[in-house]
Amino acid sequence: MCGRYVILSPPEAMRQAFGYAEQPNFPPRYNIAPTQPIPVVILENGGRHFRLMRWGLLPAWVEDPRQFALLINARAETVVDKPAFKNAMKRRRCLLPADGYYEWHQSEGRKRPFFIRPRNGGLIAFAGLSETWVGPNGEELDTVAIVTTAAHGGLSTLHPRVPVTIAPADHARWLDGDAIDAGEAMPLLRAPEDGEFVWHEVSTRVNRVANDDEQLILPISAEQAEAEATNAGKKSVPRKAAPVVSGDDGQGSLF
Repeated sequence: MCGRYVILSPPEAMRQAFGYAEQPNFPPRYNIAPTQPIPVVILENGGRHFRLMRWGLLPAWVEDPRQFALLINARAETVVDKPAFKNAMKRRRCLLPADGYYEWHQSEGRKRPFFIRPRNGGLIAFAGLSETWVGPNGEELDTVAIVTTAAHGGLSTLHPRVPVTIAPADHARWLDGDAIDAGEAMPLLRAPEDGEFVWHEVSTRVNRVANDDEQLILPISAEQAEAEATNAGKKSVPRKAAPVVSGDDGQGSLF
């Protein structure tokens, strides 16, 4: 799956890489989380455009968002069949710029966070599906989900799922729902090649959405990871369970 990711590239570098018309300005983000507004590249009226959308797709047919589970990921194997995604797969495919992402690996009785990035560095593009939800009073909310697929090779040792990344040569095919139908786009939904990404363990500080700084992506040693696990085990103050996230709770802002 993909539940947190980062955008480190300067705005102008991202604009040149994806070729959209707008000139947005924003700082690096080291801990982007679901329900936050995120950069999305779409094809509209023959040109590429930058949009901010809420991470967590709401299908157009949802009546009450509060009663609908947050859809941050869409499984590649079922996007052409699932009611929540099939219309978006046909006409509203998009790209999500990123420089890397986090994954949690269950090991030694705890979940250990890892930062995953392209071996050669630089921007990547997650495959996305978007929907505009219209409320009873006419309010509109642009929402998006990241497409994932089964992992293979080394990445499968961390987690059984990975976000789909679309190669630059395939950006146009993925974005153009008019020229390339859903069936023709399906072969693009594949896992990265073995060795395409590298990863290292990072601090559990990334678990907290409020933490958003460059220290999050730095590798930590086995001793540091063990110390964090020990300190976490010593905390015995009871805490109330967090409510299930099912809507836009206003977590942070891209800008």
